[in-house]
Amino acid sequence: MRLRVRGLLLLTLGLAVLVGVASRLSAEKAKSHHTLVGIPAEDRFAPFAIQIRQGDTVDWVNNDTDDHTVVSNDAINTANPKNIDVIVPGTDSNGGQPGTFSITFHDPGIWNYYCRFHSTLNDEYHQPFAPGPRGGIQTTKDPSMCDPAGSDTCDFGTPMMGVITILPHHED
Repeated sequence: MRLRVRGLLLLTLGLAVLVGVASRLSAEKAKSHHTLVGIPAEDRFAPFAIQIRQGDTVDWVNNDTDDHTVVSNDAINTANPKNIDVIVPGTDSNGGQPGTFSITFHDPGIWNYYCRFHSTLNDEYHQPFAPGPRGGIQTTKDPSMCDPAGSDTCDFGTPMMGVITILPHHED
């Protein structure tokens, strides 16, 4: 009889622990937020900088007609994941729909990224810069905007990049 009561108590205690762990995991999952980084119909990430919590997910949505990429700057990032180099399709190559890409960040730190179509990393500091003259994007889209005018060396702005700050879990 005593063994049966002890076994029943152990079973009840085990079930209580399982329910507690499951409810904590469910609560932690419910706290996870999705943050949107948009790619408007121009060559930039919006917003440029965001701050999230460990365990949050960031969604990139490419509303531009052109494809863009999300490339991790592993030389300076203090947070994972590493080796990210993903094309986020534009509406022209995705059946008229915006392309999407998501990452859930599990480690606190800084995560810098850029579009490899619109910037490259310099050799000294591993900072994204635009490859055209005076730091702009080099292209031949509109020769009237080139320097000198009419040439095929054009300056179209700053590099396409962004930064995410991942803070530790928020304890309630």
